Amino acid sequence: MAGPSRDTDWIALYLDAAAAEQGAAQNTLLGYGRDLTDAMGWLSSRGGFAGADRAKLESYIASLETDGLAPATRARRLSALKQLYRFAHEEGWRSDNPAIQITGPARARKLPGTLSLAEVDALLDATETHGRHEGDRLRNRCLMQILYATGLRVTELVSLPVAALRGDPAMLLVLGKGGKERMVPLSPPAREAAAAWLAYRDAEEDRARVETGAKPSRFAFPSRGKAGHLTRVRFFTLIKELAQAAGLDYSKVTPHTLRHAFATHLLQNGADLRAIQTLLGHADIATTEIYTHILDERLKALVLEKHPLARQR
Repeated sequence: MAGPSRDTDWIALYLDAAAAEQGAAQNTLLGYGRDLTDAMGWLSSRGGFAGADRAKLESYIASLETDGLAPATRARRLSALKQLYRFAHEEGWRSDNPAIQITGPARARKLPGTLSLAEVDALLDATETHGRHEGDRLRNRCLMQILYATGLRVTELVSLPVAALRGDPAMLLVLGKGGKERMVPLSPPAREAAAAWLAYRDAEEDRARVETGAKPSRFAFPSRGKAGHLTRVRFFTLIKELAQAAGLDYSKVTPHTLRHAFATHLLQNGADLRAIQTLLGHADIATTEIYTHILDERLKALVLEKHPLARQR
């Protein structure tokens, strides 16, 4: 079966399949689309997706290095091409997969930025005072307590259904990447913050329904924007504001920093990597292994403290 005649259709049909079969998130699909559009532009005068062979694809990846793109960006572009050609091969558009044996640049395993316990405490304390009114402060406290208690991704947090917080749950059901569900425990402070926020939120919705006939939102953190809930961008800005209010270096504090702090502090207190993998929603343990430096330090300290030959005579 011949593939689509236009390269744009290759991309569109692949993205439709990724959304339907893999449950890829909207941000993931947008990223794939940008990467494949860039490759399409380079290949357009070289036979397009249908006419590209391994040599042409390798030349494209090499051109990215010449253009000064970072190894992580080049690796991501290659990954998008590999997935596109795997799909094309499975659909019968190509009798071969020209990308299957191409190796890209190794990604540097950068140590994620994190926060100390004292810095997290200062950030959480800032939610008690930062906000235009009581509702803002209650919402901010709930957001930050849940984020640190669960290590949720930003999208998972801001799009959390309000039903997930009903009934003072000890465990939170989260819909993660690829439509995969996982359960994460809620700490007592997070449950308390959620209860206080829901009481205020529900009272405001009741008032709006009586006064204007407004329909209740299905999101825990509703917004009047198109998405219907607090956006990733607004939450990013909010966490910067809280960091500044807490006297921290706000340039180093992001929502992902709190996710890393969640994992780091758990490992420092004895949790194992498999448990962290489950809680973070990582599909592959290799992703979680970036935290092994913490285990290395703990094991080193254990040997120096407990091994009889390491003790000073």
